[in-house]
Amino acid sequence: MTDILMPALSPTMEEGVLAKWHVKVGDVVSAGDVIAEIETDKATMEVEAVDEGEITDILVAEGAEGVKVNTPIARLKDEGGAAAPKAAEKPAAKTEESPKAEAAPAAEAPKAAASAAPAPAAPKSENGERIFSSPLARRIAAQNGVDLKSIKGTGPHGRIVKRDVEGAPKGAAQPAATSTTAAATSGIAPRQAQSLAQMGIPDGSYDLIPLDGMKKAVARRMVDSIQNVPHFPLFIDVEIDQLMAVRAKVNKMLEPQGVKVSVNDFVIKAAALALKLVPEANASYTPEGIAMHHNADVSMAVAIDGGLITPIIKKAETKGLAQIATESKDLAKRARERKLKPEEFQGGTFSVSNLGMFGIKQFTSIINEPQGCIMSVGAGEQRAVVKNGQVVAATVMTVTLTCDHRVVDGATGARFLQAFKPLIEDPVAMLA
Repeated sequence: MTDILMPALSPTMEEGVLAKWHVKVGDVVSAGDVIAEIETDKATMEVEAVDEGEITDILVAEGAEGVKVNTPIARLKDEGGAAAPKAAEKPAAKTEESPKAEAAPAAEAPKAAASAAPAPAAPKSENGERIFSSPLARRIAAQNGVDLKSIKGTGPHGRIVKRDVEGAPKGAAQPAATSTTAAATSGIAPRQAQSLAQMGIPDGSYDLIPLDGMKKAVARRMVDSIQNVPHFPLFIDVEIDQLMAVRAKVNKMLEPQGVKVSVNDFVIKAAALALKLVPEANASYTPEGIAMHHNADVSMAVAIDGGLITPIIKKAETKGLAQIATESKDLAKRARERKLKPEEFQGGTFSVSNLGMFGIKQFTSIINEPQGCIMSVGAGEQRAVVKNGQVVAATVMTVTLTCDHRVVDGATGARFLQAFKPLIEDPVAMLA
């Protein structure tokens, strides 16, 4: 038997809601079949089987909330694990059959033990990342001395499954690295939380709204970022009168197609082009070195019920404004419906957060790790500026670039903003 575990469908997921089962007891599934839908802290996603076999038990009911990651939610009678235990339990018949026939149950016993034994813990690669593999694959690997780090998985999302391990060259399997808690590795002890009563706020004077998975995840990630990343902000004002005029013309041209370009779409495009002009800003800090990203995958902050999510415009430097506008509208819509796939909100290289539509003049964002920068965009407003010695009115927007000093120092951040400013102030260059 193989336990099907509650999967971690995002890096921040600790628990989820088992929204729907697509299988029932007795169903036979293959690797890649959709078996359930899980609501995570970010989205509702389909869960695929990673092994073939028959569903023998449903352990968590449909609609159950607060199901912890790695909790068994169902059981699978996998191929090879079904017949072996029965053969081992059946007493040998006392007949005058040949010794070869009597030896068959004994030969099956080790296979039965291997199938019944719990799967080893999921191993990790040399850089500490988890190697995704099915429980049956891990059991076979442990039995045959196969090192999972040397195998490329062919299961769903690259997971190592039974067929990948069978026939793989045998070798000394490496023990899984012992995991340590974030507090132990960072050396930062968690602050002891005080109750409101301890702070002098009496019970009954407030309503308590429980934290859902998204609120917990956002809180944890923001605390980790502000504690572990050396932030610093850079501010710049940009005039957007020409942008607003160009935007009006572009939207008139795109009106028959039902496409409407926003100021934020211009910002995303300009940020992507500036990242290609100053590639040192399109980078991430890792313990092994600075990762210089090949493409500008721009994450855009989207407020949803209960939190925030950052869907990604991938390879934004290669896309026109109409395509960026179409993608951003679709991603924002599905983000609010919690229908994004993990790859649509994980893995961006740079973030844009725009609160201008709320009238916010200027703000500083917390970096979205492991990205090296996040850009905060304020509202465009009429301000007095000096041009050719004359005070005139102009529509001005304040932009703040928050940088991870381990990756982007002050000079690099300044060069990025110098590349960004003319693209916004003369956006015709972005239409080429």
